[in-house]
Amino acid sequence: MNTTKKGVYLAPWEKRFDKILNPFEEFIHRQTTSGFLLMGTAILALFLANSSFSEVYLHILHTPILVGVGSWSVEMSLHHWINDGLMALFFFVVGLELKREILVGELSKLRNAMLPISAAIGGMVVPALIYYMINPDGDAANGWGIPMATDIAFALGALALLANRVPKALITFLVALAIVDDLGAVLVIALFYTETIAFTPLLIAGLMFIVLLAFNMAGIRKTLPYFLVAVALWYSLLLSGIHPTLAGILGAMSVPAIPKYDPERFSSHVKGLMNKFDNSHHQGQSIMNNDELSSVVHKLEYSIDSVGVPLQRLEHAWHMPVAYLIIPIFALANAGIPMSFGSLGDTIAHPVMIGVSLGLILGKFIGITGISWLVLKLGIAELPKDTRFTQIAGVSLLAGIGFTMSIFVAQLGFSHNDELLLMAKTGILAASILSGLAGFIWLYLVSSSKQDK
Repeated sequence: MNTTKKGVYLAPWEKRFDKILNPFEEFIHRQTTSGFLLMGTAILALFLANSSFSEVYLHILHTPILVGVGSWSVEMSLHHWINDGLMALFFFVVGLELKREILVGELSKLRNAMLPISAAIGGMVVPALIYYMINPDGDAANGWGIPMATDIAFALGALALLANRVPKALITFLVALAIVDDLGAVLVIALFYTETIAFTPLLIAGLMFIVLLAFNMAGIRKTLPYFLVAVALWYSLLLSGIHPTLAGILGAMSVPAIPKYDPERFSSHVKGLMNKFDNSHHQGQSIMNNDELSSVVHKLEYSIDSVGVPLQRLEHAWHMPVAYLIIPIFALANAGIPMSFGSLGDTIAHPVMIGVSLGLILGKFIGITGISWLVLKLGIAELPKDTRFTQIAGVSLLAGIGFTMSIFVAQLGFSHNDELLLMAKTGILAASILSGLAGFIWLYLVSSSKQDK
């Protein structure tokens, strides 16, 4: 037994994992760690796609997987299960983050929200325009949504390396910008990357969403009913032609964000339970032999659940598997770009490659920096605390790291054109590397090592 004080048991590794972080610090920690893990899996995917394992790698991705019960079944390749199934959980977490930010975060107060919202809009519109100017027609034009996205995990990972030089408010600004950016990407996917719509499944999906909202209005806080209906919503969207990952966003919007007990009611109730606990406890007796003690503990557990917010609880529960498992799996399945140095010149000169790269590098910088300057000049918004405008410009370069969401949109835009998809992925990879390096160097030069955080 490993103990640090009387009556406390600690497993051998428990102490090092027992550090308490506030929710925002925990969010940042997981996003930055996820960014480095994402980088590792992307490098692994590139290695697999350009090695003697490439055929095995592709064969595994195209392996059909059938999920069925009785006569009902869904069969897709492993690659599609990852992009259409697992990524729904990624969008679920994105939806939870967005809802939290709107209710209590950086987006809850209009004046604070104006700068990241305006910057995100500029950072979506300008890259799309740059891409469309270079690829105005043909199949290539379908990729205009690719450079609109920002990869929050990678961008935060790069910014975390400068944690002792930049203010915390700048990190908060990047988080808010990236979340608004994700919402924009979701709307673009829903409105512009849907080829055909089957209205009966779409109607059923609408009914499923109404059921989820009804659960919320009825005060249901258990997660199982939401999960079961959300799965039905996902399947209905899959049949409708609208990308099924949107079920994640819709499911997140229905999750309750108000606790059953307020803090005062919780405190009073728990004090009464603790008095009962103390009165029922007998020295040396295990809780397993005391039914009354066990009953009090169960009531305490229910009370803790009631004062907690389901939205926050689910975000906490799903952030780790999404950040450390789902996103790296997505990168492993989608970042495998076959490189041919013999045709490198043709690749660099390809309009899709140029459009994606310039959209992410130049478009994000012009869009975010330009709109931020404008709204600050007009007095519509204000700079975050202890932050300089030159640091906002540095963040606009980091926002050019498109990776996860950009690849996701590229898969939708060029699903039937492997050559253009390859050009788009190559552009995303090149732009993400250059944007990350440029943003890091810029922020290092304009920020003081003694910057208050």
